[in-house]
Formats: sequence, C-alpha cells, structure tokens
Amino acid sequence: MEAIEAIISGRVQGVGFRYSAREEARRLGLSGWVRNLDDGTVETRAEGPPDALEAYLAWLHQGPPGAWIESVKAYRRSPTRAFRGFTVEF
Repeated sequence: MEAIEAIISGRVQGVGFRYSAREEARRLGLSGWVRNLDDGTVETRAEGPPDALEAYLAWLHQGPPGAWIESVKAYRRSPTRAFRGFTVEF
C-alpha cells in the first residue's frame, strides 16, 4: 500500500470535480478524501495499491468534463490506513 497527496489547480471548482474524483477513487479501490481549498484549488489524499494510485493520478490530470487542469502537484506520503472508503470533505 502507498499514499499520495495532490493539489490540482485550474478550473476545478464548480464543475463536479470532487464528486467525480470520489467515484474514480472508489472505482479503483482507493481510500482517502478530496476537498476544495479556499484558493480555488482541490486537494486530495488517496491510499491504495501503487497501480491504482497511478491510475488515479492520471485521471487527476484530465478531471471530469468541464474541468480544465492547469497543474497537478503530487507528493508521495506514508500510508496511514486510517480511512474507510473515499469521501468528499467540506
């Protein structure tokens, strides 16, 4: 198991990004969360198998229809195994 944190910038708020990210993460069997930040970016933390995390990162670079991704800054983290499922945080 591995973990990542990422900050996604561009047109990522108001386009269903968080809910689409949650569905993609769940489809891939990841646990963690996704949330909007006050500066207009989206932050996510995901934990799971390395191949699923790579697929999630690839999805983050595209996002849902209506999103425009300017950048994805991803950081490897140590997994905590503290999450049950994948949630949208507020």
